[in-house]
Amino acid sequence: MGIGLSDRPVTCIACGERVPRSVAREYDKHGDRWNREGKSFEYFCKDCHRDLTKQPRDGLETLLEQSGAGRVPDDVFLGRFAKRVERGDTDCD
Repeated sequence: MGIGLSDRPVTCIACGERVPRSVAREYDKHGDRWNREGKSFEYFCKDCHRDLTKQPRDGLETLLEQSGAGRVPDDVFLGRFAKRVERGDTDCD
């Protein structure tokens, strides 16, 4: 008998811990976790999810992408991100 979908292990994107899907929390970087068609989700373990700030993040993913998150060295990304925030260029949607 195979592992059920809710029991398959997933990796927390914050700490790297592997936990059963049934005890993880879904994360949709676009902020629309209810529209599931054609999506893949990332996950947080309960401890990391509990530590998240639950503030609105309209435009945050776009700002991160425009600043080069994950594609450029950290110092370049942080400089770009800080400049956009200082300019008030945070309404990126």
